[in-house]
Amino acid sequence: MLPAKNTEELLNAIAIENLYAQLIAQLNKDFQLANVAGSFDFKASPVQLKKELFAILLNLINNQYDDYLNLLYRIDVPESELAKLKHENLTTVMEEITYLILKREYQKVWFKHNFDKI
Repeated sequence: MLPAKNTEELLNAIAIENLYAQLIAQLNKDFQLANVAGSFDFKASPVQLKKELFAILLNLINNQYDDYLNLLYRIDVPESELAKLKHENLTTVMEEITYLILKREYQKVWFKHNFDKI
């Protein structure tokens, strides 16, 4: 598991490790457990996945803030990472939060893939 600097690098690493389907399954699971409407298609490209996740998060933060917070809690995005975000404009912040969510979901999938075998 190599640290990726941005969403594109992260999604490329996930695709290289053949964990993309597991990532989408984990996202769908956490969205369902957080009671947030939305699911992601396994056939979606990484670019589509990023755009769909960004759109859902933007809608949540603007219209359903409590659900947004619940989702972040359910996914277990580190509060320390959220505190580091620079609040320049909403679009930039949401892109960074999209990255943090994908990064955390990737960590979950990576650990399950590598340590469930033990």
